[in-house]
Amino acid sequence: MIHQVLIKNKVTFLFFVVCFLLISCQQENNVVFDQYQKTEGYWQKQDVKTYVVSVNDTISPNDMFINLRANRNYPYSNIYVIFKMYQPDTTILVDTLQYQMANAQGELLGEGFTDVKLSKLWLKKGHVFKQKGTYKFTLEQAVRELGEVQAVEKLPGVSEVGLRIENDK
Repeated sequence: MIHQVLIKNKVTFLFFVVCFLLISCQQENNVVFDQYQKTEGYWQKQDVKTYVVSVNDTISPNDMFINLRANRNYPYSNIYVIFKMYQPDTTILVDTLQYQMANAQGELLGEGFTDVKLSKLWLKKGHVFKQKGTYKFTLEQAVRELGEVQAVEKLPGVSEVGLRIENDK
């Protein structure tokens, strides 16, 4: 009797382990590109993050995101980012974007249970690439102190900056 219970427990345990492994090994089929670049614990004004993506699909819409990992050392409630998209035909699209990074109490927004939060910030929704070829994307921080014209030299609390492109099926 005890032997049968032990065998049943082992089989149940193995079943859950196999299910966990199958679920955790599944790939996200809609991810076209996902890359992070580290900082030195702060994002320098001159540290322009560059991502190169080969595009073959000119029909499907794509959602684009900036992924930021920030910690409690991030001192602002928002962030300004200059986004540039260099297209294969040498056209350059430039956009300056603002995102909220903290709530009214000063707590960082984003996912995570520790001091580090991941913010998935919308960049473009339903974007269709018009040309096949190599695209270059750049991201640079443009946060300024109140009343200042120049961006802060070192933006503390940002540990990683990423670009993610998902197929919007």
